[in-house]
Amino acid sequence: MTEKNPNINLTREQANVAPKKSTQSATFPAQFKSLDEVREFAARQAEACGFEPDEIFAVKMAVDEGFTNIIEHAYGGECREEVECSCQTNDEGLTITLIDCGQPFNPLEVPEPDLESDLDDRMIGGLGVFFIRQLMDEVSFNFIPKSEGEGECNVLTMIKRKKSTD
Repeated sequence: MTEKNPNINLTREQANVAPKKSTQSATFPAQFKSLDEVREFAARQAEACGFEPDEIFAVKMAVDEGFTNIIEHAYGGECREEVECSCQTNDEGLTITLIDCGQPFNPLEVPEPDLESDLDDRMIGGLGVFFIRQLMDEVSFNFIPKSEGEGECNVLTMIKRKKSTD
């Protein structure tokens, strides 16, 4: 007779086993021509994490919107500054972080867009942040000190969780 292993029905957390993690980072010029590269960078990480094609598309769209907002709002247009994209995968999903050191801008302070009024009566803008919130499971924003000099950098964090297989 074999003894039952008491850890078999425990979760990773209960069994004190760390989830598998992988982090990839890359830096991209704050230019619209970088959009394809940054989207594909994030898509490769989403694919490696095991996401389905529709979820990978959502990740690509959210990264596109976040990167575009950085160019337009943090840097005031295309420039030679850089944006760091970091993707961390683990058993739960994918965390994407976009870091820029442009003008402080918190996209989470952008009000929800008016989706009810006639198009002619709506304010221009604000849909990008709305789409990011719809496409990702969790979106947060904060500031970190610049590594050199005074001031802070913007940090946009977007999380896409794996669908439960229960």
